[in-house]
Amino acid sequence: MSAKQPKGLLVVYTGDGKGKTTAALGVVFRALGRGMKPAVVQFIKGKWKTGERTYAETLPGLVFLTMGRGFTWESEDLSRDKRAAQEAWAEARRLMTSGEHEVVVLDELTYVINYGFVPMEEVLEALAARPPHVHVIVTGRSAPEPLLAAAELVTEMRCVRHPFEKGIPAQVGLDF
Repeated sequence: MSAKQPKGLLVVYTGDGKGKTTAALGVVFRALGRGMKPAVVQFIKGKWKTGERTYAETLPGLVFLTMGRGFTWESEDLSRDKRAAQEAWAEARRLMTSGEHEVVVLDELTYVINYGFVPMEEVLEALAARPPHVHVIVTGRSAPEPLLAAAELVTEMRCVRHPFEKGIPAQVGLDF
């Protein structure tokens, strides 16, 4: 493959540190600046309206779908969360395989894989079936080994210090 031929990369941002979604959104803004059509599917976030979601809704050319029901570990009905995750996965798969979007972010997909809401094998099949020009970015803690093995780029965010440790709550505009 020559340098001029597109090669869609699989990028994974994982780890226990903050910044996974932020890194993915940085790529989205870079892609928009280059005239590309990115799409974002958020699998967990959805209970509240974040700053990135509010801003994303104003950007032409960006598909930004918040399809989650909040943090799964706070759920009162895991079967409802599973249905929401499967609906989000169906849309994410469509976005990846259609070829319409050059960058597709699957925000916090690792959680729905690890909870067993979407089978790892199905994710790997969809990633392999995407058109060659489509970049996919997966975010979330505890990325499964098969996903890491399939990725061309893996970055692990490591928490060194966090304000929560000192009782400082999440900050508007910085954290959400």
